[in-house]
Amino acid sequence: MTDVIAAPPQPRIPVGSGDDASFPVRRIHCVGRNFADHAREMGASAPDSKAARGNPVFFCKPADALVIDGVVPYPRGTAELHHEIELVVALGVDAPPGVLDPADAGTLVYGYGVGLDLTRRDLQAAAKAKGLPWDTGKAFDASAPVSRLVPAGECGDISTRSLTLHVNGEVRQHGKLVDLIWDVPDILHELSKLYALRAGDLVFMGTPAGVGPLQPGDRFHASLDGVVEFDGHVVDGGIDAI
Repeated sequence: MTDVIAAPPQPRIPVGSGDDASFPVRRIHCVGRNFADHAREMGASAPDSKAARGNPVFFCKPADALVIDGVVPYPRGTAELHHEIELVVALGVDAPPGVLDPADAGTLVYGYGVGLDLTRRDLQAAAKAKGLPWDTGKAFDASAPVSRLVPAGECGDISTRSLTLHVNGEVRQHGKLVDLIWDVPDILHELSKLYALRAGDLVFMGTPAGVGPLQPGDRFHASLDGVVEFDGHVVDGGIDAI
Protein backbone atom coordinates (compact mmCIF):
# COMPACT_ATOMS: atom_id res chain seq x y z
CA MET A 1 0.00 0.00 0.00
CA THR A 2 1.31 3.45 -0.95
CA ASP A 3 0.78 6.51 1.24
CA VAL A 4 -1.00 9.36 -0.53
CA ILE A 5 0.68 11.91 1.75
CA ALA A 6 4.03 11.89 3.51
CA ALA A 7 3.75 10.15 6.88
CA PRO A 8 4.43 12.57 9.76
CA PRO A 9 7.31 11.66 12.06
CA GLN A 10 6.36 9.85 15.26
CA PRO A 11 6.79 12.03 18.36
CA ARG A 12 9.71 10.87 20.49
CA ILE A 13 11.11 11.82 23.91
CA PRO A 14 14.81 11.58 24.80
CA VAL A 15 15.71 8.93 27.36
CA GLY A 16 18.47 9.15 29.96
CA SER A 17 21.38 11.55 29.74
CA GLY A 18 22.63 10.51 26.29
CA ASP A 19 21.45 11.57 22.85
CA ASP A 20 21.08 8.18 21.21
CA ALA A 21 17.98 6.74 22.93
CA SER A 22 14.38 7.87 22.52
CA PHE A 23 10.89 6.81 23.54
CA PRO A 24 8.31 6.78 20.70
CA VAL A 25 4.97 8.12 21.96
CA ARG A 26 1.66 6.51 21.07
CA ARG A 27 -0.94 8.35 23.16
CA ILE A 28 -1.12 10.89 26.00
CA HIS A 29 -3.61 10.21 28.80
CA CYS A 30 -4.15 12.98 31.37
CA VAL A 31 -5.68 12.96 34.83
CA GLY A 32 -7.69 15.89 36.14
CA ARG A 33 -8.21 16.90 39.79
CA ASN A 34 -5.73 14.41 41.21
CA PHE A 35 -4.46 16.69 44.00
CA ALA A 36 -7.09 17.77 46.53
CA ASP A 37 -5.66 21.29 46.86
CA HIS A 38 -5.88 21.85 43.09
CA ALA A 39 -9.43 20.46 42.92
CA ARG A 40 -10.46 22.97 45.58
CA GLU A 41 -8.73 25.91 43.88
CA MET A 42 -10.69 25.07 40.72
CA GLY A 43 -13.96 25.12 42.65
CA ALA A 44 -14.47 21.34 42.78
CA SER A 45 -14.98 19.18 45.84
CA ALA A 46 -12.15 16.95 47.03
CA PRO A 47 -12.50 13.59 48.81
CA ASP A 48 -11.61 13.25 52.48
CA SER A 49 -10.61 9.59 52.10
CA LYS A 50 -9.83 6.97 49.45
CA ALA A 51 -13.26 5.46 50.01
CA ALA A 52 -14.85 8.76 48.96
CA ARG A 53 -12.80 9.28 45.79
CA GLY A 54 -15.41 8.31 43.24
CA ASN A 55 -13.94 8.06 39.73
CA PRO A 56 -10.91 9.90 38.34
CA VAL A 57 -11.31 12.49 35.57
CA PHE A 58 -9.54 11.59 32.32
CA PHE A 59 -8.87 13.44 29.09
CA CYS A 60 -6.35 13.07 26.26
CA LYS A 61 -3.87 15.16 24.34
CA PRO A 62 -2.53 14.26 20.88
CA ALA A 63 0.99 12.84 20.81
CA ASP A 64 2.12 15.68 18.54
CA ALA A 65 1.29 18.19 21.31
CA LEU A 66 4.64 17.28 22.93
CA VAL A 67 7.36 19.90 23.28
CA ILE A 68 10.79 18.47 24.07
CA ASP A 69 13.04 21.48 23.41
CA GLY A 70 11.31 23.75 25.94
CA VAL A 71 10.19 26.34 23.38
CA VAL A 72 6.47 26.89 23.94
CA PRO A 73 4.55 29.09 21.48
CA TYR A 74 1.78 31.14 23.07
CA PRO A 75 -1.34 29.46 21.61
CA ARG A 76 -4.03 30.93 19.45
CA GLY A 77 -7.51 31.60 20.73
CA THR A 78 -6.75 32.35 24.38
CA ALA A 79 -5.88 35.16 26.75
CA GLU A 80 -5.31 32.76 29.68
CA LEU A 81 -2.58 30.20 29.10
CA HIS A 82 -2.02 28.40 32.42
CA HIS A 83 0.73 26.08 33.63
CA GLU A 84 0.10 22.77 35.44
CA ILE A 85 3.21 20.83 36.49
CA GLU A 86 2.77 17.05 36.52
CA LEU A 87 4.50 13.71 36.99
CA VAL A 88 4.70 11.95 33.61
CA VAL A 89 4.58 8.14 33.51
CA ALA A 90 5.82 6.33 30.40
CA LEU A 91 4.58 2.80 29.66
CA GLY A 92 7.07 0.41 28.11
CA VAL A 93 4.94 -2.76 28.01
CA ASP A 94 1.43 -3.50 26.76
CA ALA A 95 -1.10 -4.19 29.48
CA PRO A 96 -2.58 -7.69 29.49
CA PRO A 97 -6.16 -8.07 28.25
CA GLY A 98 -8.86 -7.00 30.66
CA VAL A 99 -8.71 -4.80 33.73
CA LEU A 100 -5.21 -4.34 35.14
CA ASP A 101 -4.60 -5.38 38.75
CA PRO A 102 -3.01 -2.43 40.59
CA ALA A 103 -0.43 -4.85 41.99
CA ASP A 104 0.78 -5.50 38.41
CA ALA A 105 0.83 -1.88 37.29
CA GLY A 106 4.52 -1.36 38.02
CA THR A 107 5.48 -3.95 35.41
CA LEU A 108 4.14 -1.63 32.68
CA VAL A 109 6.16 1.44 33.66
CA TYR A 110 9.26 2.19 31.62
CA GLY A 111 10.17 5.45 33.31
CA TYR A 112 9.21 8.87 34.60
CA GLY A 113 9.57 12.49 33.62
CA VAL A 114 8.15 15.89 34.50
CA GLY A 115 5.85 17.85 32.23
CA LEU A 116 3.41 20.71 31.94
CA ASP A 117 -0.25 20.20 31.11
CA LEU A 118 -0.71 23.59 29.47
CA THR A 119 -4.30 24.80 29.52
CA ARG A 120 -6.26 27.49 27.71
CA ARG A 121 -8.12 28.23 30.93
CA ASP A 122 -10.66 30.63 29.46
CA LEU A 123 -11.69 28.07 26.83
CA GLN A 124 -11.82 25.29 29.40
CA ALA A 125 -13.96 27.39 31.74
CA ALA A 126 -16.38 28.29 28.94
CA ALA A 127 -16.74 24.64 27.96
CA LYS A 128 -17.26 23.52 31.56
CA ALA A 129 -19.94 26.19 32.09
CA LYS A 130 -21.90 24.75 29.15
CA GLY A 131 -21.28 21.11 30.06
CA LEU A 132 -19.14 20.62 26.94
CA PRO A 133 -15.88 18.67 26.46
CA TRP A 134 -12.58 20.35 27.39
CA ASP A 135 -10.75 19.56 24.14
CA THR A 136 -10.12 23.13 23.00
CA GLY A 137 -8.81 24.02 26.44
CA LYS A 138 -6.47 21.05 26.74
CA ALA A 139 -5.67 19.27 23.46
CA PHE A 140 -4.00 22.02 21.43
CA ASP A 141 -0.67 22.42 19.64
CA ALA A 142 2.41 22.40 21.91
CA SER A 143 0.30 21.86 25.03
CA ALA A 144 2.50 19.13 26.54
CA PRO A 145 6.09 20.23 27.25
CA VAL A 146 7.99 17.30 28.75
CA SER A 147 11.45 16.49 30.07
CA ARG A 148 13.62 13.56 29.07
CA LEU A 149 12.54 10.26 30.61
CA VAL A 150 14.43 8.50 33.39
CA PRO A 151 14.11 4.68 33.59
CA ALA A 152 12.05 3.61 36.58
CA GLY A 153 14.90 1.58 38.05
CA GLU A 154 16.92 4.79 38.46
CA CYS A 155 14.14 6.72 40.24
CA GLY A 156 13.65 4.81 43.47
CA ASP A 157 10.26 5.05 45.18
CA ILE A 158 8.51 7.67 43.07
CA SER A 159 5.86 8.27 45.76
CA THR A 160 8.49 9.90 47.96
CA ARG A 161 9.28 12.57 45.36
CA SER A 162 7.80 16.03 44.88
CA LEU A 163 7.09 18.40 41.99
CA THR A 164 8.20 22.03 41.85
CA LEU A 165 7.64 24.68 39.18
CA HIS A 166 9.49 28.00 39.08
CA VAL A 167 8.37 30.75 36.70
CA ASN A 168 10.83 33.61 36.23
CA GLY A 169 12.72 32.40 39.30
CA GLU A 170 9.72 32.31 41.65
CA VAL A 171 8.03 29.17 42.98
CA ARG A 172 4.55 28.85 41.49
CA GLN A 173 3.70 25.22 42.32
CA HIS A 174 4.96 22.59 44.72
CA GLY A 175 3.38 19.28 45.63
CA LYS A 176 4.33 15.93 47.13
CA LEU A 177 3.43 12.84 45.12
CA VAL A 178 2.33 11.11 48.31
CA ASP A 179 -0.62 13.54 48.20
CA LEU A 180 -1.98 12.23 44.89
CA ILE A 181 -5.61 11.19 45.28
CA TRP A 182 -5.01 8.30 42.85
CA ASP A 183 -1.41 7.06 42.72
CA VAL A 184 0.22 5.48 39.65
CA PRO A 185 -1.08 1.91 40.21
CA ASP A 186 -4.58 3.28 40.91
CA ILE A 187 -4.59 5.37 37.74
CA LEU A 188 -3.30 2.59 35.48
CA HIS A 189 -5.97 0.30 36.94
CA GLU A 190 -8.70 2.88 36.29
CA LEU A 191 -7.43 3.67 32.78
CA SER A 192 -7.45 -0.03 31.90
CA LYS A 193 -11.21 -0.10 32.51
CA LEU A 194 -11.60 2.34 29.61
CA TYR A 195 -8.61 1.93 27.28
CA ALA A 196 -6.18 -0.69 26.03
CA LEU A 197 -2.91 0.53 27.56
CA ARG A 198 0.05 0.06 25.22
CA ALA A 199 3.79 0.57 25.16
CA GLY A 200 4.40 4.16 24.12
CA ASP A 201 1.57 5.61 26.19
CA LEU A 202 2.21 8.54 28.51
CA VAL A 203 0.16 9.45 31.55
CA PHE A 204 0.21 13.01 32.92
CA MET A 205 -0.77 12.41 36.54
CA GLY A 206 -2.39 15.69 37.61
CA THR A 207 -1.20 18.93 39.16
CA PRO A 208 -0.96 20.43 42.67
CA ALA A 209 -2.39 23.83 43.59
CA GLY A 210 -0.86 27.06 42.33
CA VAL A 211 -1.78 26.94 38.65
CA GLY A 212 -1.49 30.31 37.00
CA PRO A 213 -0.75 32.30 33.87
CA LEU A 214 2.17 32.15 31.48
CA GLN A 215 2.99 35.06 29.16
CA PRO A 216 5.33 35.43 26.19
CA GLY A 217 8.84 35.89 27.54
CA ASP A 218 8.23 33.87 30.72
CA ARG A 219 10.80 31.24 31.62
CA PHE A 220 9.97 28.11 33.59
CA HIS A 221 11.95 25.47 35.47
CA ALA A 222 10.11 22.24 36.30
CA SER A 223 11.57 19.54 38.51
CA LEU A 224 10.73 16.08 39.77
CA ASP A 225 13.04 16.35 42.73
CA GLY A 226 16.12 14.18 42.65
CA VAL A 227 15.08 12.65 39.30
CA VAL A 228 14.88 15.12 36.41
CA GLU A 229 14.61 18.83 35.61
CA PHE A 230 13.26 20.68 32.57
CA ASP A 231 13.68 24.28 31.45
CA GLY A 232 11.69 26.22 28.89
CA HIS A 233 10.26 29.54 27.84
CA VAL A 234 7.18 30.97 26.14
CA VAL A 235 7.48 32.74 22.79
CA ASP A 236 5.01 35.01 21.04
CA GLY A 237 3.52 34.44 17.61
CA GLY A 238 1.72 31.12 17.97
CA ILE A 239 2.75 27.71 16.65
CA ASP A 240 3.88 29.23 13.34
CA ALA A 241 6.63 31.15 15.16
CA ILE A 242 8.74 28.04 15.90
